Amino acid sequence: MLELHAASVLLQWATGGLFFLWLTTRRREVGIGYGWTMRITYGLMALGSLIIGLRYGTQPVRELGSAGVVLGSAISLGQSWQRRAAGVAGQRSLSESRTARVAAMTGIDRTEREKDEGPEFDPRLDLIAPAFGLIGLLAAGLNAGDPAWLQVARMLVGAAFLGAVSDAMLLGHWYLVQPGMSRAPLLELVKWTGALWLPEVLLLLVPTGMISSLNGSIPDGYDGLLGWFWVACVLATIVLVYVTWLALKEPQYSAVMAATGLLYLAILTAFGVDIVARAILSLEIG
Repeated sequence: MLELHAASVLLQWATGGLFFLWLTTRRREVGIGYGWTMRITYGLMALGSLIIGLRYGTQPVRELGSAGVVLGSAISLGQSWQRRAAGVAGQRSLSESRTARVAAMTGIDRTEREKDEGPEFDPRLDLIAPAFGLIGLLAAGLNAGDPAWLQVARMLVGAAFLGAVSDAMLLGHWYLVQPGMSRAPLLELVKWTGALWLPEVLLLLVPTGMISSLNGSIPDGYDGLLGWFWVACVLATIVLVYVTWLALKEPQYSAVMAATGLLYLAILTAFGVDIVARAILSLEIG
């Protein structure tokens, strides 16, 4: 039996999302409000994982990991808010260079807001929450079924896969707030999503895996339909990621919005890859 638990899924999502948040904030390009949005969102997911875990099928180490994610998110959010006046170096640099370019062309010199002399938010704080989440996911994987190494690997790779595609979609929306930002942070997340697709799929195929569903060894209750739905999600996800990458190579600003729309679909299919497979494999293996 392979366990599929809502608390584990929420912890996966929160841990992966917060890790890739650090991957983005370390670049010092994205506006500080993006970090606030992500920490609150994923912190609430981790809180949901903790509540569900304490109420249904408690696993103490997993629940401690969820609590740690909530605490880590609060710590990084607190410092980010405290140091908000300092802003973000990359965003400020871009604004200053554009102001200088406009002044050179028009002769209109707009006065820049003075930068706070205090230190900026330390992006390394964004690693606290996923570090706690990693501990919780290791425990969840060890309790998910046999063989333990396979369930742990599925848990960790699944967390990274879901986190990367979710952060990519959410970052795509941030370009509406910060339209002049470089596409490099978004391209990085899209590339990570594509790179994680292969190990995600391969781990779900390792026996006992989705091959057992496709050949009928594990009945899904729908005459094999769910297994083929999973195959469709696998193929659709990588196609959507590739088309998103192609869209981001186009110079027009509308390409970023098109990529964000494609990532909406990619989230749905990516969750189909991970959750549908685990739901099927949670059925009795006979």
